[in-house]
Amino acid sequence: MRNLENKQHHIDLKPGDVGRYVLLPGDPGRTELIASYFDDAKEIAYKREYRTFTGTLLGEKVSVTSTGIGCPSAAIAIEELIAIGADTFIRVGTSGGMQPGTQTGEVAVVSGAIRDEGTTSHYMPIEFPAVADLDVTLALRKAAIDLGQPYRVGVSQSKDSFYGEVSPERMPVARRLQDRWKAWVDGGAVCSEMEASALFVIASIQRVRAGGVMLMANIESHPETPEHLEEFQREFDINKAIRVAVEAFKTLIEADRAKAKS
Repeated sequence: MRNLENKQHHIDLKPGDVGRYVLLPGDPGRTELIASYFDDAKEIAYKREYRTFTGTLLGEKVSVTSTGIGCPSAAIAIEELIAIGADTFIRVGTSGGMQPGTQTGEVAVVSGAIRDEGTTSHYMPIEFPAVADLDVTLALRKAAIDLGQPYRVGVSQSKDSFYGEVSPERMPVARRLQDRWKAWVDGGAVCSEMEASALFVIASIQRVRAGGVMLMANIESHPETPEHLEEFQREFDINKAIRVAVEAFKTLIEADRAKAKS
């Protein structure tokens, strides 16, 4: 859906406003921080929860667009970005670590997502998996290794309710939520977030590339003193995930250029 200026209705962008490579945080407030890793970045649009900056990496046009919280708003952004020419996406966000021993400050390189949300059922039957692109996933893993960033590769839980995760005991469906959470953990899911499944399913349908890197927090450890809180804030630094995503884009840009020459 476009307006009279040929811009996409929700993200307020038209062809040429973004590069083919786009980073996707949820928070509009993080777009400027992410854009600071680009060369010559400029704000292009800010409408609703969708804020976009465009710059360059290795001389290639790249962008960052915020998607808001959850799969419904993320799906809109992804659809409209694809419509104007973007074809390679990395979700950059925060998450709750699910596996025992997860340390705050580790990142999850997300290889697939549990479709524990409602949006993607409007795209594909629930049996269809939400899987990240292999090249993007490998580029993210390489970036984490090269940066010395502690990481885990694995599946995320994409959910619709933040408070259903953090305080399930007060929900009328508490037992169901807690049983399903145990199943995800026992099955090996590494983190819980709210957007990856929509990105992966839509990317699969549209034949574009997508991956995700999530900063993880140890959700079983709660800071109880000012010193502990200060330590948590130091470790839970979104720049860790951003750096991994930016380095992964550089790897993909170089690989795409080499492929184009061959």
